[in-house]
Amino acid sequence: MPINFMGDQLRLIDFTDLPSKSVDVLSISNVLDGSNKLWLHFSAVYIITGVACYLLYYEYRYISGKRLEYFMTSKPLPQYFTVLVRAIPITDGGSVSDAVDKFFKEYHSSTYLSHTVVHQTGKLRRLLNETEIMWTKLKNLKYVPQRPSTDNPPKKFLGLFGRNNPIGKYQKRLEDLEENVRMEQSDATRRREIPAAFVSFKSRYASANAIYIRQSDNPTEWQTEHAPDPHDVYWPSFSTSFMERAIVSQLVTGYLPSVILHFLSSYVPSIMKLFSTMQGFVSVSGIERSACNKMLRFTIWTVFFANVLTGSALNQLNIFVDPKKIPERLAVVVPAQASFFIAYVVTSWTSITSELTQTSALLYHLWGSCAKCCKREDSEAPSMHYHSEIPRILLFGLLGLTYSIVAPLILPFVLTYFCLGYFIFRNQLCNVYAPKYDTGGRFWPIVHNATIFSLVLMHLISIGVFGVKEFPLGSSLLVPLPILTLLFYAYCGNRFYPIFEAYSTESLVNKDIQEQSKPEMAEFFSSLETAYCDPALKPIQRSSNSDERTSPLLSSV
Repeated sequence: MPINFMGDQLRLIDFTDLPSKSVDVLSISNVLDGSNKLWLHFSAVYIITGVACYLLYYEYRYISGKRLEYFMTSKPLPQYFTVLVRAIPITDGGSVSDAVDKFFKEYHSSTYLSHTVVHQTGKLRRLLNETEIMWTKLKNLKYVPQRPSTDNPPKKFLGLFGRNNPIGKYQKRLEDLEENVRMEQSDATRRREIPAAFVSFKSRYASANAIYIRQSDNPTEWQTEHAPDPHDVYWPSFSTSFMERAIVSQLVTGYLPSVILHFLSSYVPSIMKLFSTMQGFVSVSGIERSACNKMLRFTIWTVFFANVLTGSALNQLNIFVDPKKIPERLAVVVPAQASFFIAYVVTSWTSITSELTQTSALLYHLWGSCAKCCKREDSEAPSMHYHSEIPRILLFGLLGLTYSIVAPLILPFVLTYFCLGYFIFRNQLCNVYAPKYDTGGRFWPIVHNATIFSLVLMHLISIGVFGVKEFPLGSSLLVPLPILTLLFYAYCGNRFYPIFEAYSTESLVNKDIQEQSKPEMAEFFSSLETAYCDPALKPIQRSSNSDERTSPLLSSV
């Protein structure tokens, strides 16, 4: 703390306080209580809300139209003709396949096409993983320099010590594993049926009817839901029972997310994805949408509220004890963290620019090459981790909206972040990442809902700020704004959200009629019968030696 002499006065200058003071100069805290300048901030609240709601409505309408256009111009896809049926009742001595065939031939005789029963393949998948590991080890040995071969084989002292041939050892182990896989595949197809099946129909409309009309008088039987894309199915989820999914789902959505607040943030996306997997979703896209919602709540709470609600635990609890005082308390604690969040946005520029270099993937590849534990041939193109990237982007939208009134200095930094993000992610999505699945825009409602939450939070903070600044008229005139925003949210939910849940009868019937006379439909229906075959039950042949004794027990799909 330097000393500055000015005449007879002694002043102490604290340079550590200058950054926060420079922020205050451009924040609402620098405006005098009751000043007419507060009308500018008041007007900004209405203008920002109006522009945000207009853009939200425009984007919702645009993406809804693109979703319908995507459906009407898409080729025939198995998921539109197929329904996942659970809780299939089985009679004594009968099989799941016989029960499904009998039920749907009786009640959907004119539209029923075929079905594929799900099997218990947990043990089989473990064997397949061991097979892949062994095959990788065997394949990587050819990159290790070998001694020149001689006419005499390696000698062993007393038959116990000496050099072994690792290639022959791994080859024998791989053949044994493949034989075990074939035996397990045969056993799984004959005896390990799960009371679930993918049932295919001759039209999209028939498939939709099977989903939305209850199939049995007993609502716990013959439960139907949308079938995901065959490549999007998460097959291990079928190994859990209904009760396990119900109990884990309640535990995961209630208690466990609050426990992991103590974990490092870098591990949170993977943990949230694991929790969503435990809930029993049958598609990768469903798992990542659920994880995206969890990650969004976690991010908003830990990064935003955990930083603004500073002070003792008692002070934090007092904010929520009296709901009427929430705007007033937020008006005090939120502006105080303006400098921190500006720095947070600026430091985040580094993380988003590192997306171009794929630093993590590069380090993993280098480590794998050195350790010889990765496949040497070109690996699959990476896919975008929507469940972690979308919440991170929405957090900056929250910061931009909430601080646009109390500390406008944050806006150019947030704008720079979004501009960088637009060009970087556009390049990555077009040239780097390969889509793992296609949901037809079903992540958009998450973005819409998070933005509405940010707007309402901005309104509450603004009401509290105007109250603290002795501007009661402004606070009173802002009270209708969150109500109007929530009404707008309800309207958009009624107008557009059903489009993201399911396609209408109009769209389904028109699409069926459009493709009814196409000659390629016969080939599509033929391939549909085997589209939902579990990949674990498909033939495997990794070893180099193949004869009739070790040929696959199942025919090629």
